Amino acid sequence: MSDLALGFLSFPVLLGLIFLRAPIGLAMLICGIGGLWLATDGTMVFMARLKSETYSTFSSYSLSIIPLFLLMGQFASHSGMSQALFRAAGAFLGHRKGGMAMAAVGACAGFGAICGSSLATAATMSKVALPELRRSGYAGGFATATLAAGGTLGILIPPSVILVIYAILTEQNIAKLFAAAIIPGLLAALGYMLTIAIYVRIYPDQAGTQDRMPMRDRLQALLPVWPVLLVFGLVVGGIYNGWFTPTEGAAVGAAGTGLIALAAGRLGWGALRDSLLQTATGTGMIFFIVLGAGFYNGFLALTQVPQELSAWVAGQGFSPMMIMLMILVFYLILGCLMDSLSMILLTVPIFWPVVATLDFGMTPDQLAIWFGILVLIVVEVGLITPPVGMNLFIINSMDRTTKITATYRAVLFFVASDIIRVVILLIFPIITLILI
Repeated sequence: MSDLALGFLSFPVLLGLIFLRAPIGLAMLICGIGGLWLATDGTMVFMARLKSETYSTFSSYSLSIIPLFLLMGQFASHSGMSQALFRAAGAFLGHRKGGMAMAAVGACAGFGAICGSSLATAATMSKVALPELRRSGYAGGFATATLAAGGTLGILIPPSVILVIYAILTEQNIAKLFAAAIIPGLLAALGYMLTIAIYVRIYPDQAGTQDRMPMRDRLQALLPVWPVLLVFGLVVGGIYNGWFTPTEGAAVGAAGTGLIALAAGRLGWGALRDSLLQTATGTGMIFFIVLGAGFYNGFLALTQVPQELSAWVAGQGFSPMMIMLMILVFYLILGCLMDSLSMILLTVPIFWPVVATLDFGMTPDQLAIWFGILVLIVVEVGLITPPVGMNLFIINSMDRTTKITATYRAVLFFVASDIIRVVILLIFPIITLILI
């Protein structure tokens, strides 16, 4: 069997391992090591690579940003910022039809700006917002779908762990990627709010309202939100303006959220221990996936799969826009089966060489940033696309009284909003690139 055939055969093997519920990092590591062993005629080359690949990967200074952003998200979860954001948004929007759901989306956007993780945003905000939505008369499926969709803002609005990984894979400037994600992130939040407004007019019995709050009470509800704005402005603004590197910015953000949680009296020894433990666990999981992807992508590079795929696509005569559409549709389908980090690590080394050859009238850096934001959005759609959207299961696990099918029906409205946003950003790249 040729190396090229071996490379293509590895894809169904990888998917088979995933369907058998093997951890994705382990599945990629097994395929990478097994493929290297077969491609080198049974020699033990993979043993040498196991030593060198591990050291070269994890000695990268750029990866140190990941545990710092994860720690920042843990401190933010313990600080009470999620409750403050939801109360402030609810004070201004709760009296409107669907207003509490819009407030939940706004709070998810704010929390995502200091968290960087979709699953953490979904899990944290659901603890705060789900009981309030149910008390306000919201149907279970609509409430869970809203929080699942709002949670996806955690990986789009900077700082984002997934964007950091993408920047490392494509050797792009993290600060520029963060800046490029701001407007698409805000469009996502506004699109979800518009979706809610449409949904409650089609199904008026699915949502309730609260009494209008006096303006004085609304302004008072805004006061506890200032730490979120301070941390976001300091981290993203500091990185963008060159006051410090992304890694230094992550350290500043982690220290800032930690001090805020400490000042609020919410960071005792138990909370600190839990934050450090969760950060270590999350970092270990991410790094293991990074290692597995490194081995698997190294094997694919040896078999020339990315190069042959790029040459084949170039020889078909497809227009650049058609190729981009096919790649995005592939991500949309794969997003129903895999988590976002694994998808990025597995596919970007394969697809980026193809995209880099396309002519969209941009510089290589602009093309990489635009492609990264598009991929991030489509990956985000996968988190809420039935039947295997990760956010859907997380939210539904916190509301046992709501059937998953009810969440599926309601979340399709949010998926439609995401697809419309992808089309807009695909047609008008300037929306993504205007801030870089």
